[in-house]
Amino acid sequence: MLAAVFPGQGSQKPGMGQDLFDTFPIAKGVFEKVAHATSVDTAKLCFELDEETLRRTQNAQLALYTCGVAAWAVLAAHCDVRQFGAVAGHSVGEYAALAAAGVISVEDGAKLVQIRGNVMHESGQKHPGTMAAVLGLDRGALEAVCEETEGVVVVANDNCPGQLVISGDVEAVGLAGKLASERGAKRVLPLNVSGAFHSPLMEEPAREMGLALQAVSFEPGDRLVYCNVTSDKVTEASDWPDLLERQLRSPVRWTESIEHLKADGITTFVECGVGEVLSGLIRRIDKELTALKVYDQASLQATLAALSA
Repeated sequence: MLAAVFPGQGSQKPGMGQDLFDTFPIAKGVFEKVAHATSVDTAKLCFELDEETLRRTQNAQLALYTCGVAAWAVLAAHCDVRQFGAVAGHSVGEYAALAAAGVISVEDGAKLVQIRGNVMHESGQKHPGTMAAVLGLDRGALEAVCEETEGVVVVANDNCPGQLVISGDVEAVGLAGKLASERGAKRVLPLNVSGAFHSPLMEEPAREMGLALQAVSFEPGDRLVYCNVTSDKVTEASDWPDLLERQLRSPVRWTESIEHLKADGITTFVECGVGEVLSGLIRRIDKELTALKVYDQASLQATLAALSA
């Protein structure tokens, strides 16, 4: 059985999605749907912005959503999507996963992602925070470091063994990073982000998202979606508004999500959107798993060939 996965912030890059847009009318159609729903020129957003401007939270998130859904639409038009029993997304990628599963419409997903990017950006302006990647330390040891550090700092992303992210107050993240290095972390890398995502500092934007989420219709969908907050499949569509609200202030449990997907019979993953960040994480989580990708015409053809082999 197969699963499609959708990347989160950090995977964006100028020109993302242009080859799919230019080559496949169905991809162009997704860009147009998102543009209509958000009043944002999605082609300009993805193809013309410079790296620094695209990195801004409100830009990166909508661009990633658009390219993720477009890549899935192209993949679905070229293979039997009944093979895909599940989907999952990393942070904002979860919205693309929900659209791919038919739990929300492409348009509703776009509107929610636009709101999400805006409230997260505004929160970062009001309550400055930051994040840092911590390499080479296990989760339990890093959680102990956070607990011992004064101020707000938590493990925000469990991306794969040895690759974790902490988030919180600027000073607390700095202190926790130093302590993590003393405890054996190989590297601590500050991240260029506008806020303390997936931490208690996101309480206010999470509440704002909660109001927006209550106005959207969530349907059962046609494939399972595995959730960042619980790391497991969600069986009740009515649970999603609460889970997506909590997602903003809760850790992304990516390692556990992939482990749960494998336990449920998924052995091959196709990353849809841009780049291959998730593919790399999946291979580090379990070398027995197969990770493919679709972000342009060449990667689509390579993936279709691998799936038909």
